[in-house]
Amino acid sequence: MSERIVGADPDLAGLAAAVLQPGFVGTSPPPWVRRWLGEGLGSVVLFARNIVDHDQLAALTATLRAERPDVIVAIDEEAGDVTRIESARGSSRPGNFALGAVDDPALTEEVARDLGTELATVGVTLDYAPDADVNSNPANPVIGVRSFGADPALVARHTAAWVRGLQSGGVAACAKHFPGHGDTRVDSHHDLPRIGGDRARLDAVELAPFRAAVAAGAQAVMTGHLLVPALDPELPATLSPRILGGLLRDELGFQGVVVTDAVEMRAVADRYGFAGATVRALAAGADAICVGGERAGEADAVELRDAIVAAVVAGELPEERLAEAAKRVGQLAAWTVAARAGRPVAPRGTGSPIGLAAARRALRVVTGAAGLLPLAGPAHVVEFAPPRNLAIGDETPWGIAAPLADLVPGTTTARYADGEVPADPAAGSAGRPLVLVVRDLHRHDWMRDAVDRALASRPDAVVVELGVPVLVTGAVHLATHGATRAAAYAAAELLTGAR
Repeated sequence: MSERIVGADPDLAGLAAAVLQPGFVGTSPPPWVRRWLGEGLGSVVLFARNIVDHDQLAALTATLRAERPDVIVAIDEEAGDVTRIESARGSSRPGNFALGAVDDPALTEEVARDLGTELATVGVTLDYAPDADVNSNPANPVIGVRSFGADPALVARHTAAWVRGLQSGGVAACAKHFPGHGDTRVDSHHDLPRIGGDRARLDAVELAPFRAAVAAGAQAVMTGHLLVPALDPELPATLSPRILGGLLRDELGFQGVVVTDAVEMRAVADRYGFAGATVRALAAGADAICVGGERAGEADAVELRDAIVAAVVAGELPEERLAEAAKRVGQLAAWTVAARAGRPVAPRGTGSPIGLAAARRALRVVTGAAGLLPLAGPAHVVEFAPPRNLAIGDETPWGIAAPLADLVPGTTTARYADGEVPADPAAGSAGRPLVLVVRDLHRHDWMRDAVDRALASRPDAVVVELGVPVLVTGAVHLATHGATRAAAYAAAELLTGAR
């Protein structure tokens, strides 16, 4: 599978491999990845499927580094609802939206530094975070609590704080999704979002956090697969020289590595092809191609490498542009080596010492009827599960029933998705406090209907919102600003009077 293109310059194939950031399947590097690291591959990206625990992850990255000491090991760890290193239990940190609710940049920087230190100890060197999107559209199906909030100035100051904190912990930050994925109703995993507004609006809203990230010294920026007519009416940002070159490089002055969002996502792959989008992105000014969330085999990497080489040979991709991209990847690799120097190599235990304290600060009782908190004994918890978000994944547990049961034995629970809700969602709660757990209640008609029916029979029910708290209902309405393990435990403490 790894044969080079017949007649191709081996150095050209090596350059093509250098700009790929492929994923793979398994909890140890497969033979093809180890072989490619010796043939020019400069980066890999890890997903939840690659991680069991900290010891295994440290061993995995050590194996990669034995093949290439300066390999960039990337991960999509937002330390919120999107977590990879804690996907089996949920993040022990509160996430961006919760940090934005607290609005203490020093806390955000401390949480990010804590994460950077943890990632560095297990050998991760590039984190696809922070999410710098301004979640200005509450109907956004893919950003939501991944954003610091809806106010551009708030998002900008916390984006900068996150970059400083993460990189002081020894891991390169990658602000995403440039030029801004917040004002959309479309998930780019499925289709191409269109970001409206004129240039003045973009400057004031979407671009403000990215300017802050660049000023804070972010080592990388990730492109969004977004059509932004005010910047380029024809090409998505990932494939647009106007946006990557004219805007990001020339206007914003960014000199680091431009990484694409996963190139197999349908927003670009359906229109330009898997390999075609890759070549166009490099030609437009991207330096590294993220791939492997869904296409994670050697054949996929071969397809992209060979397409890049063929495009250079055909004159569709200037060799100088490819060499420039590979050089920037190499410069990032050198930064990560220097950042790791002198740091501990032994992994520490999972979890964040500051995460629960931060989650407690983010908790808000939006409405509260007197006498309903703390709960009077074991509760019946009904959790309403929205459709799976591909960015978050379905492997990460969420909800407050488990921490409530830990604090108050005898707690009972039911969980329903669209089409599964019984006529009386409050059934089974007789004689018990009723807790209704929702995620983005305002975005799901079926969920609102179910909650309304439950409240009709139990107006004393407590509603816990784990998403964006747009729609407030219930005798008590508690907002956690995220569905992480830390947020759930903080909510359970408040509900039971444990703190």
